[in-house]
Amino acid sequence: MAKYSDVLSEIKIRNTKPGDVPKRLWDGRGLFLQIMPQGGKWWRFKYRFDGKEKLISLGVYPDVGLKDARGRRDEARRKVAAGIDPSAERQAGKAPRPGDTFETVAREWLTKFSPRWVPGHTDTVVQRLEANVFSHLGTRPINQITPA
Repeated sequence: MAKYSDVLSEIKIRNTKPGDVPKRLWDGRGLFLQIMPQGGKWWRFKYRFDGKEKLISLGVYPDVGLKDARGRRDEARRKVAAGIDPSAERQAGKAPRPGDTFETVAREWLTKFSPRWVPGHTDTVVQRLEANVFSHLGTRPINQITPA
């Protein structure tokens, strides 16, 4: 259990200024606030899973206050105790939607990035995808395509 003097407070967080190197203000039970030299403050949770040390972000201060960060830490600790890796669970949540095919993802990519391109380049990329790629990979689910 952390000593009273080791536990963070809102006042201590607000009064700590950034330095030349990142600082860590520890709250206890794996929770700390990392203060970057540029002034950003991120809540982090450090834990061990399958014998490996891991680190996840719990939010940005002041958007996530001390009380919320502790609640998020406690939830992550419950997951670790239940044999669930919070980091892997978060990455699985970012996985592509099951119905996404290569072609739908490629066309979303085109829609997002083509406004930055010269119109001729956009036309070339679309033609090459349609002629060479979509006929082979277009209908395959994106989560089933792996590197060679």
